[in-house]
Amino acid sequence: MKKTIASFIVVITACILTSGNVSAQKLKLIPGEHTIYAPAIANGLCVHNMFQSNMVIQRDKPIMLRGWADPGEKVNVFFAGQKQTATASKSRKWKVTLPAMPANENGQVMKIAGKSNTLNLENILLGDVWVVGGQSNMQQPLSSVENGGLEVASANFPNLRILTVPALIDNKTKNEFPGLFRHESGRHHREGDWDVCSPKTVPNFSAIGYVFARRLHMAANVPIGVIDISRFGTTIEAWTPLEIIKQDKSKSVQALLADWEKQVSKWDGKKDLERRVNGYNARVKGLKAQGKKIPANLTLPTDLKPGPEMNQNYPGNCYASILSPIAGFPVKGAIFHQGFNNARPDADTFYYQLFPKMIESWRAAIGDPNMPFGIISLCTDGVPQSLDNYVEKMDNAGIYIREAQYKTFLDYHKAGDKNVGYASSYDLRRNWYHPMLKIPAGERIARWALNTQYGMNRNIHWKPAMVTKMEAGNGQITLHFDSEVDSITEGAIEGFAIAGKDKQFQPATAELLVTGKDSRNRLTLNRKVIVLTSPHVTEPVHFRYAWGRNPMGNLQHRSTSHRDIPFATQRSDSWAPVSRETGVEVHHRSRSEKLKQIDQQRLLKDAQILIEANKK
Repeated sequence: MKKTIASFIVVITACILTSGNVSAQKLKLIPGEHTIYAPAIANGLCVHNMFQSNMVIQRDKPIMLRGWADPGEKVNVFFAGQKQTATASKSRKWKVTLPAMPANENGQVMKIAGKSNTLNLENILLGDVWVVGGQSNMQQPLSSVENGGLEVASANFPNLRILTVPALIDNKTKNEFPGLFRHESGRHHREGDWDVCSPKTVPNFSAIGYVFARRLHMAANVPIGVIDISRFGTTIEAWTPLEIIKQDKSKSVQALLADWEKQVSKWDGKKDLERRVNGYNARVKGLKAQGKKIPANLTLPTDLKPGPEMNQNYPGNCYASILSPIAGFPVKGAIFHQGFNNARPDADTFYYQLFPKMIESWRAAIGDPNMPFGIISLCTDGVPQSLDNYVEKMDNAGIYIREAQYKTFLDYHKAGDKNVGYASSYDLRRNWYHPMLKIPAGERIARWALNTQYGMNRNIHWKPAMVTKMEAGNGQITLHFDSEVDSITEGAIEGFAIAGKDKQFQPATAELLVTGKDSRNRLTLNRKVIVLTSPHVTEPVHFRYAWGRNPMGNLQHRSTSHRDIPFATQRSDSWAPVSRETGVEVHHRSRSEKLKQIDQQRLLKDAQILIEANKK
């Protein structure tokens, strides 16, 4: 391990390392989980850690380079035949801007020369840089997903480069990041360094991020750099600047801020330490009474823990701590996969209110108001929805997150912003909220990027079928689509529900519109129109589709070239979640029992209908 660490420092660090710059305060941000070995800012001449050997610089955009040196020191930057000079300010800061350059897969050297030291950054490529963000389902490492071993073994792409920004989270805006070793969940890996993609470097990298980048690199044949800023267990508000959140006067957002303010005002670090000490003493006493050995890792608490303002989900903290360090550096675009920790009772209003503000804040941070942004919808969780539990499984806050993600995409799309993309993931089913089917998710969002950002719109398709018109009447709902649709297996279409004015949804029979018969007396169908009916809903007024956390739903484009593009989770109504509807018990257990009764009553009636039909 010592030899490996030494080689990392020699090759990748752009700063002159001095152990004195690693502050005890930084080392204690996440006690026991990481060790900083390359400071964010070193003494003497150094450059922002975004610029390292093996990196990819965004092509066709001005190259903005910043760093630190002694006050008044002149710094000369040489790269690709260009030279720029800067003078360090009193605060040691310097910056230069090199002209935009085209893609180049030949490794080049950037020389940064000061009065007494010179930094040589080697093997730098020019291509496209993408940011991948979100929470654990984006952070999930490649080695742990289904077929991840095959991907790792095949990851020999020297012109694909990867970087994970360290998640050292508090409520202070950071303009730089260090290099560190992280130790958690039995894994040990580096963060903060650009790596050449290989089977040795990708196992701990984001699975979706890697697959996305691999597809772009293989198809576009340009160098690709991918920067992972995802962090497990995080919320949409953590990824949005606090000042932007405070400007939102909606009831749900203001309620969130008020709750955090309450937590902060009630926090007492000394009382918290006292509580933990008492807990320690009680456990030691109990172990001794049982004659058991005290574990070596059980130690008396002595540290004052940070308060709620330092929580990773305090509004704005992930934005300030993980995104801000790369702000101002040009990139091609970003993709985002998140939602689990926002699946709360207010999900139907809160997420939709805040998500577009987050997207715009990311665009502003990068300095590109049109930055491409790809949305991967919330993945599955829990027992699959079936006809036996259909209505019961419609009651889940996570569904509203998925709906808000699609609605946000639709709003951009209808406004003419073609740089926002979308990919569903609800059909990549597993019963756990960490479904390991990540490779298809990465490839779906790559299709959006290749189609819209790389000119491959003739052969690669990504956009889900969209409803262009809904008609309700005569005991049915008729949906018109912008493209031909059908079930995956060309059998029965599943996943639709309809409701009348009583707001009681029931699973619907979905059939393509019959337009007549052909010369051979076969039914002719309009595959751009679906008719929804149910014997349990006589006058339907609204529909929902894939309305479950692990939903039924098999509708896709009919065209073979468009397959694997699911019809997105959506609805035509704007009714509040069932938990807030009048006449339905608020208590979850009571509500669940009521919804189960609705399913049982429908199943009983369906059985009676079938019996009567067989009698005839």
